[in-house]
Amino acid sequence: MSDDGYGGGGGDDYDYDGPSYAEDTFDNDYDLLNAGQEGEGATLGEDGEGAATGEDGNQMNGVNGAEQDQEMANGEDEAVAVGAGLAGERQPNKVRITTPYLTKYERARILGTRALQISMNAPVLVPLDGETDALQIAIKELSQRKIPLIIRRYLPDGSFEDWSVSELITD
Repeated sequence: MSDDGYGGGGGDDYDYDGPSYAEDTFDNDYDLLNAGQEGEGATLGEDGEGAATGEDGNQMNGVNGAEQDQEMANGEDEAVAVGAGLAGERQPNKVRITTPYLTKYERARILGTRALQISMNAPVLVPLDGETDALQIAIKELSQRKIPLIIRRYLPDGSFEDWSVSELITD
């Protein structure tokens, strides 16, 4: 009797006499990509492969797929909505709702990123007056609004605003 409380024999638990996988266990003709579309407009094409069809009977892939892509590019398909507030939607620069001030968190990240770039031999965009510390050079670039970085501020609805460091107000 085993001391694990489950009544196991303490030996090998593998069932050597149980069912095993034979060659006929797997169906090689099963189409994994077309399995979910059985009865939802899936038809067999001339070459025997499945081709999905749309509501109007046109194939959605293959030769007729190019026509549908062309219709979508021309704007003839009304099913594609111009969404406002979709995830990743870019806010126009003229309609900004976030503060024009550089936050202390953005300042820290900008200075650290720019100092790392300068230490990796990126070109310095301000005249040096004997500064050798990368962080001091980055601070000087920030005070002269010469840092060529863009801050992306994400909004709660999934959209974002891009601000150039030169546009933001620093203290």
